[in-house]
Amino acid sequence: MLQYRLMQATDVARCVEIVATDPFLAPRYGNAIADLETAWLLLLGRLAFTAIVFEEPVDGDRLRFVGAGISAFVSDAFVREIKKPPLGWVGPEIARRTCADDSPVLSDREVAEANTRGGLNLIGWHGLTSIEDAKRPEVLNFVFSSFIDVHRGFLIKELLGQADSPEVLQSMRNSGGYFYDPWLRAFVPSIAGSVDEIAGRPHLMGSTRELALAGTWLSGSAMFSYQPPQFFFNRSEQRLLQAAMQGSTDMELSEQLAISASSVRRCWLSIYERVASRSPKVLGEPAAGYENANAVRGKGKKHRLLAYLREHPEELRPLSRKLGVRTAATR
Repeated sequence: MLQYRLMQATDVARCVEIVATDPFLAPRYGNAIADLETAWLLLLGRLAFTAIVFEEPVDGDRLRFVGAGISAFVSDAFVREIKKPPLGWVGPEIARRTCADDSPVLSDREVAEANTRGGLNLIGWHGLTSIEDAKRPEVLNFVFSSFIDVHRGFLIKELLGQADSPEVLQSMRNSGGYFYDPWLRAFVPSIAGSVDEIAGRPHLMGSTRELALAGTWLSGSAMFSYQPPQFFFNRSEQRLLQAAMQGSTDMELSEQLAISASSVRRCWLSIYERVASRSPKVLGEPAAGYENANAVRGKGKKHRLLAYLREHPEELRPLSRKLGVRTAATR
């Protein structure tokens, strides 16, 4: 079964090699391919840069590298620029600007503020696989579903991307993705040319939040669906919760987050107090009749909270607590 994980610095060169040897992607970059590895290494770890690696178990515990998915949240000014005619290749432009210290990719603070109020522009940079894997329907479906999964819970206002292959373009078109027409300054259902022709020239595909929620892009509606968070966890609490959702025990959380066991307990206490004060039904109540009600309650609280967070990823996304609390107070 296919799976994904966060990209590490040691994965970057391998992913760049896929771009450099791909018959559709390599010509887009030309000399800019020399900037790509440096750009991705510079951006790795930024809140605005999402990079995941796709793997497939083979021969027991061994994992086979399948590809990677890369995306970025960018500025309003950059989106306005890339939508002007004539269209160009977006990935190489981001790479060049990042290496020139003029990156359009948002800072951590800008991501938190835009995700709290106003919304984010998402660029689907690449969904990379080998040519052989790209022809496997299950791989293509997994790349798309993973892209939606890692961006659920963000307040996305517009999504733009350029298909990495004719197969990807056809899949995006079949799912209801629109083309952006720079002359009409609007998204349209189709443009002139065959799938191969369109994939081979600069183009933009995607949707706005309004179009997606109106049902024009069915597979993307889940990614654009959004509701404001109610708990406003800080980054330390979010990191603990994200690790806990992978099944880590408190002892493992202490090791992974490099904090003491007492700090883990204090963090859980802070989390529970905030949740109980704003939505106590999320934690529920202990069943009556247990001798050790506190222990049962603790385990039950964690289970219910983590189950809630899996359905509400917005609680674990970057946000400005100051702006968020102020905005929540006015609703």
